[in-house]
Amino acid sequence: MSFKLTVLGCSSATPTLSRHSSAQVLKVHERLFLIDCGEGAQIQMRKFGIKFQRIDHIFISHLHGDHFLGLMGLLLTLHLLGRKNEIHLYANPDLEKIIDLQLEVSNTNFNFPLIFHALDSNITETIFEDENIIIKTIPLDHRIPTSGFIFTEKPRPQKIRKEIISKYDIPFEEITKIKMGADFSDKTGKLFKNSELTFDNPPTVSYAYCSDTGYTESYLHLIKNCNLLYNEATFMHNLVKNARDKYHCTSVDAANIALKAGAKQLLLGHYSARYDDLQPLLKEAKQIFENTLLA
Repeated sequence: MSFKLTVLGCSSATPTLSRHSSAQVLKVHERLFLIDCGEGAQIQMRKFGIKFQRIDHIFISHLHGDHFLGLMGLLLTLHLLGRKNEIHLYANPDLEKIIDLQLEVSNTNFNFPLIFHALDSNITETIFEDENIIIKTIPLDHRIPTSGFIFTEKPRPQKIRKEIISKYDIPFEEITKIKMGADFSDKTGKLFKNSELTFDNPPTVSYAYCSDTGYTESYLHLIKNCNLLYNEATFMHNLVKNARDKYHCTSVDAANIALKAGAKQLLLGHYSARYDDLQPLLKEAKQIFENTLLA
């Protein structure tokens, strides 16, 4: 499996005894991405055995404390551990000012380069790309500038059937062409269709992270058919007025977004601290979108 998600925290504004503030680690082809970094994130990473020295890219959705107050502690821990490799930080431009001020008043200079990438929450843009994945922002509807993120695996070349290489005496230089979809003609001129020579890789996968946001259909096209959608569900739907006033979603809102986006699976999160039992939120969502899980 090419994607693995670890939820470090799924509470909303305040953590609880059983739920930490928002933070997740997404593993894609052995690369680790940190998504939001609320309080307790580095403790949770230790608990789950995640080697945070391997994290090179950190994505902060917005500047409410439950999504970034663990960041400075994590960066200072990496500094104290002697990290030298650069870290790329993607966030609202004001976060750079916050970090600079903390470094100034503590008379600290990181051992490692911290490369800041300012996000514009009004647009969608590609912010990272390598041979395996492309990451884009999702403009969300919250009280302050907020960006979600969608992580989409790139299609991989076809896999060539090993037994046909010797059977048809395929030259080495032709193998790459076949993997990219080309047909092959042998020395006699006989044509072999690509479908005879290769088999498909597993379908590519995608993960959309949407927290925090009020109910809006403005980003449905950006998360269309995603394999897993994390969408905030701060309240049950009987508190829909609270949700609208605070630019948050209910469990019903999250389910409707998943349904209209054609998502394969929905993961609820960002729960209000008022809920000790989360099963009612799950039940409410599953009435609309059956394939729903609780973070």
